[in-house]
Amino acid sequence: MAEGDAELTVAEFVEYCETQARLLWGQVETMEDEIDDLLSDLDAEMADLRERLGEHTETVEGPVTPGSGEGADLDAIEDIEADLEERQTVAAAKQARMSAFQDLAVGYTELAADLADADGGRAALKRVLDFEKEHDAPAYFPERQTVLEAAAESGGDESDGGDTAG
Repeated sequence: MAEGDAELTVAEFVEYCETQARLLWGQVETMEDEIDDLLSDLDAEMADLRERLGEHTETVEGPVTPGSGEGADLDAIEDIEADLEERQTVAAAKQARMSAFQDLAVGYTELAADLADADGGRAALKRVLDFEKEHDAPAYFPERQTVLEAAAESGGDESDGGDTAG
């Protein structure tokens, strides 16, 4: 922060951290809904695949030979299976992303509580800057400027002696 800038209070940083946490929790809820929908679709398709496999094993009495018509059905089942595996991988990635958002939300909540013992606004600012740098917070807020980004933009990242090139 440059000379002449308005001093920010600990309470303002606490409010900022609480707001960031609420925004993250909102995104977590959205991700949970998306994952639930995806998993429900996967469950339905898995049940359908099991049913088709059951029907297939009941109708096949001997080995599948080219031209018997059964190979095409097996190819379709294999394609469905590959698609399901890909979508399960997507669901796992979404769950990992959701977990990262949850962890950051918890971190902001804990930081807000810890800031109560900060020795003034500058100390609170430094703790927020350190936290956001350590957790790469700007990556979680593409449409919202973090304190770390604002400090870097103003050239006053106090967490590392003013060096904002990182």
